[in-house]
Amino acid sequence: MLQSLMRSLFGAPTPPAPERQRLTVAEWPAAIYAIGDVHGCLAELERLEQAIYADGAAFAGEKWIVMLGDYVDRGPNSAGVLDHLLAPVPAGYRRICLAGNHETMMLAFLDEPLSGSDWRRFGGDQTLQSYAIDEHFDAHTLEQRRQILHGHVPRRHVEFMRSLPLYLRVGNTVFVHAGLRHGVPLEQQSERDLLWLRPGDDLPFEAGTVVVHGHTPAATPTLSPWRIGIDTGAAMTGILTSVRLTPHGDPAILQVGN
Repeated sequence: MLQSLMRSLFGAPTPPAPERQRLTVAEWPAAIYAIGDVHGCLAELERLEQAIYADGAAFAGEKWIVMLGDYVDRGPNSAGVLDHLLAPVPAGYRRICLAGNHETMMLAFLDEPLSGSDWRRFGGDQTLQSYAIDEHFDAHTLEQRRQILHGHVPRRHVEFMRSLPLYLRVGNTVFVHAGLRHGVPLEQQSERDLLWLRPGDDLPFEAGTVVVHGHTPAATPTLSPWRIGIDTGAAMTGILTSVRLTPHGDPAILQVGN
């Protein structure tokens, strides 16, 4: 009786999300192309991928495209970006998508679509618009909002965002959305730091390791001995950035936009 009453008042309880994977691979592919925060900029992502495929023709063997998270919010077509990331890539390529803090904010809103949500202020309204959810959304009750979201946001998008791993380590290079805390073993880094930390230039994560990240936008990519930052604020600047890394050779920047 009590459970039935609670369900009628607050909706069905959301099961706890499974712990996100942490990926470690020993061997490098022929090349890795990391892509910074897309934030709903589908046209720029498609153009950048075409530049990557042209560049990758020079490298024999499998190439990986590592997406550094924040696929949704701010830009005009978050729903289209998620559809694109779920589509196959050309032969000879593999796409690995990591979690960003905006995906976790969106998931929290889908579970509990409260008025005044921080996610809405940080670009969630543009994401709702990409799913054809109109400006009258807030006029509905909480349960009605849940039903609207369920009807407009494809289940495959939700499952995709819930499945995203936290980082990928390949040899001495770590790909992650936000950053790593100095002196903390990789497997002990908290999910919050991996998705929200603002890295500094003063202290490396650990000697000999390079961290490739997004999350902290800058006018130009950051290339230092221990970190590479490639969030160039695509939704604000129109510039989307990738860095190409190989087992031997210096990093190379690829960009599309203004």
